[in-house]
Amino acid sequence: MSKHALEIADIFRAYGPAWRQANAGHVSLGQLKVMSSIEACRTEALGGHVAACTKCEHRHIAYNSCKNRHCPKCQGPAARDWMAARAEDLLPVEYFHLVFTLPAEIARIAYWNKKAVYGLLFRASAKTVATIAADPKRLGAKVGMTSVLHTWGSALLHHPHVHMIVPGGGLSKDGNRWVACKPGFFLHVRVLSRLFRRLFIEGLLALHCEGELNFFGDLAGLLEPQAFAAYLAPLRNKEWVVYAKPPFGGPKAVLAYLSRYTHRVAISNSRIVSADANTVAFRWKDYRIKNGERQKVLRLATPEFIRRFLIHVLPDGFHRIRHYGLLASATRKANIAKARALLGAEPVKNEDPPTAEIIPLTLREPCPYCGGQMRIIETFRRGQKPQTRAPPRKAAA
Repeated sequence: MSKHALEIADIFRAYGPAWRQANAGHVSLGQLKVMSSIEACRTEALGGHVAACTKCEHRHIAYNSCKNRHCPKCQGPAARDWMAARAEDLLPVEYFHLVFTLPAEIARIAYWNKKAVYGLLFRASAKTVATIAADPKRLGAKVGMTSVLHTWGSALLHHPHVHMIVPGGGLSKDGNRWVACKPGFFLHVRVLSRLFRRLFIEGLLALHCEGELNFFGDLAGLLEPQAFAAYLAPLRNKEWVVYAKPPFGGPKAVLAYLSRYTHRVAISNSRIVSADANTVAFRWKDYRIKNGERQKVLRLATPEFIRRFLIHVLPDGFHRIRHYGLLASATRKANIAKARALLGAEPVKNEDPPTAEIIPLTLREPCPYCGGQMRIIETFRRGQKPQTRAPPRKAAA
């Protein structure tokens, strides 16, 4: 397989059938749907249209996207649209980036209980920030949060964590004042970590008591309440990783960051180096290296690469981007308007929102050769071929 312009879709099309056959009965319907969607994305299988430039002779055949949230090619336009909608929520204050990570022992439980444990991760991390921020000894304000779930590490291993973006301040208890945090500092990480640990363990015990957790393999014994409590006991004294990055450089920097994180999938096509029936090689970052080159190339057996990609498929209907506090959907507009009024700020206009990695040539984009407007001159359905051909572009003299 050519090392140029290599995609996840190429790997799935070439080696997916054999992998599905070898793993029959061990692959969920959701994972099979993701594979099928990625394989069909921007091919004749989904139909498409022919666009022609209104100024020059350039024509472009564009096949429809699968729009699956796990597809690397479909997340660019989705991120762009989402970011344009979020621009109006920005406030002229510092923004902080927090990361809440589950210990490996809990990640093992999450592997078989994604919906329950990932949901708890969202709730516990949001409640942690809201509780500490509301404490009069800390900030004494109601804050807003945007949380994004990632389930992978750079090597595609299972590594559930939440990225949280928080404005540096919030509304006072009576809602009549904007309470700003100290410049460059939001909340103590250790305080956040310990409350997060307690809330999460309490929530996990509640899920177990309600029969919401499943256990398999060497964890099967955890179905017994006493065994489960004993498994969690050492984690009560372990330091849970809550990381706080330096504040962003301003609202535009927040948008640029979010455009990279909100619609990211486990691995982008640009990271793939090579692939054949035996091995897939891709670039990854080794964060264990403190000083030195972190960028490396990892080579996995092709079946293992496919397996690692698919363990990050989320349950159907599970939202991986959530808003809390001042930014909760039901009251967001009213809270943002009140915060702006208290800050004496005008709404932020985002004329040119940051774009994600891949943007297809559609009517939004001008002709790549002369800049003219592209218009659809033909559409074709699933499985059909376009009647209009896109002539090869003549090389420049």
